[in-house]
Amino acid sequence: MEKIVLASASPRRRELLAQIGIVSPIVAPADADESVFDKLPPEEMVVSLAALKAETAAKDFSEEHIVIGSDTVVVADGVVCGKPKNRAEAEAMISSLSGRSHKVLTGLCVVRGKEKRTALGSAEVWFRPLDENEIRGYCETKEPYDKAGAYGIQGLAAAFVEKIDGDYYSIVGLPLCALTRILSEMGVSLF
Repeated sequence: MEKIVLASASPRRRELLAQIGIVSPIVAPADADESVFDKLPPEEMVVSLAALKAETAAKDFSEEHIVIGSDTVVVADGVVCGKPKNRAEAEAMISSLSGRSHKVLTGLCVVRGKEKRTALGSAEVWFRPLDENEIRGYCETKEPYDKAGAYGIQGLAAAFVEKIDGDYYSIVGLPLCALTRILSEMGVSLF
């Protein structure tokens, strides 16, 4: 297996890589100023952030390393919902998603030396109507606070999801189909 670097501290992204056979990536979260892309449309923003993370992390590795950067946002009514800063924000985000649909976008960038490839994964997610007790109870857990949109579909919030249309793995945080396609184009076969 090639030398794979994950430019993220996300345990979910490590789990997803393991799911496709990349079990021991080098974990090197990129320290980058993400605010530079705030004014871009959400689709461009997440791909640009993924590229920034991958390119920043790649500076610390040789050209034989393959660096994977990713960024995920939730978009409701055209407004980007990032990670909540506190419980009030988490409750407001979950409340705003209750009984309706929203988009989840994940930008992906893979860098090896001077070669760079990007992709965008997306899905539409429908939440069932939630009552205040469910929202408060969910926000009392640790789950909402390190996730875009204040929820993790692979965790307790799975109980809120009525249906999805699109790439499930983008919702979790790493579009695996796009990643394996890009790796294959770079000459890396996982199978």
